[in-house]
Amino acid sequence: MSDDLLEILCCPETKVPVEMLAADRVEKLNRQIAAGKVTAVGGETVQKPVQEALITTDGKTIYRIDDNIPVMLVDQGVATRQLEDW
Repeated sequence: MSDDLLEILCCPETKVPVEMLAADRVEKLNRQIAAGKVTAVGGETVQKPVQEALITTDGKTIYRIDDNIPVMLVDQGVATRQLEDW
């Protein structure tokens, strides 16, 4: 993802800026997705593993990136408070 795009993106609900989610955190998230333990803000269980993701700078919400396109939809965000050992 380009730095220029990353610089202007923010959480659509809180307007908190976002940054790339570190690779080790992506792996940790995917393990919990595979275990069926991750629910999107909209209430649906997340089933598809994440290749890349953005996280708000306050560390509260994760937004997936699909095919290099950030999915900045509130209902599809993942609240980190539900994640074990985050």
